[in-house]
Amino acid sequence: MFGQFKLSREVLQGVRAMGYVEPMAIQLRAIPLILEGRDVIGSAQTGTGKTAAFAIPIISLLGRHQPEPRALVVEPTRE
Repeated sequence: MFGQFKLSREVLQGVRAMGYVEPMAIQLRAIPLILEGRDVIGSAQTGTGKTAAFAIPIISLLGRHQPEPRALVVEPTRE
């Protein structure tokens, strides 16, 4: 369940509203690290929840007032 992560109440409500119930493997590994402020490099097959793995914790952290940059996402494509 996404409730195991220290996400903001608003983000948890949004996750549930989007129909997410159980985190995927990449999400289980990445979300706690991102919430700790650690750098993460993740790789997984298409459709495994990579975007949510970084977007959910980043959105939760952006709600906290911090003056410095808080997130940088670099996502290469094959295009």
